[in-house]
Amino acid sequence: MRFSKLRSRILALEPLAEIFFKHTGLYSIYEHRLESQIIKYTLPNHIAIILDGNRRWAKYNLMGIGDGHYTGADKAEELLNWIHDLGIKITTLYVLSNENLERKDEEVDNIYDVLQIKLKKLYHDYRIHKRHMKIKALGNVSLLPESLQEILRKLEESTETYNSMFLNIAIAYGGQKELVDAIKKIVLLVKSGNIQVNDIDEKVIESCLYTSHLPQPEPDLILRTSGEKRLSGFLIWQSAYSELVFMDVFWPGFRKIDLMRAIRTYQRRVRRYGR
Repeated sequence: MRFSKLRSRILALEPLAEIFFKHTGLYSIYEHRLESQIIKYTLPNHIAIILDGNRRWAKYNLMGIGDGHYTGADKAEELLNWIHDLGIKITTLYVLSNENLERKDEEVDNIYDVLQIKLKKLYHDYRIHKRHMKIKALGNVSLLPESLQEILRKLEESTETYNSMFLNIAIAYGGQKELVDAIKKIVLLVKSGNIQVNDIDEKVIESCLYTSHLPQPEPDLILRTSGEKRLSGFLIWQSAYSELVFMDVFWPGFRKIDLMRAIRTYQRRVRRYGR
């Protein structure tokens, strides 16, 4: 049996394993033990996550693709609570790439429907105001349906003064497109006389990226679920010195212990920043 098939079958059994551990109490014990370990050390200030595997999770759990995306959206809600509990300040979620939009199929329409429901719920969630969470969409939002553009505008406007926590939603996002947009901004700055060509450096480039509003645009840790081991153009500039963790769990099956395991892996590494 090929490794990929074996891995998929193991992942498909995760819901049953989770039920077993929860009913025996072992899951809770392990979760508390893991949390007590990681809070002793420096936590990442900025975590970025590629939410991958909704479709495959649905397939191996004999569900429709829509169920996979909806369950994945529920998991993103849970994640924000875990992030808050751990005291992590900045979260960037890769939800939808600009390449995904080119498919123009039923699955993309389903994703739009799920996002519409969840973003509206987020807009009315008192916790984003209680936590002073600034929400920002990263990407070419103009490509999205008008109803999605509208709810994203409302989220940004209602949280624009907050700076205690940051949630970035990478939607209709492409890393190469982000760099192209940054270059265009810099060209306009030079043409207008605001800067000279010799003034262009790393800080100028960073000020023109989608993440320029963040106190720390660079993620300390980038996590991808589903077992795929690539960034798929995610935060090309910002990820230069990020620690990367790839996990063999589909996004809808992601648990708090998986998040804490990724953080523990990050804490065990020696960050060299290219040196």
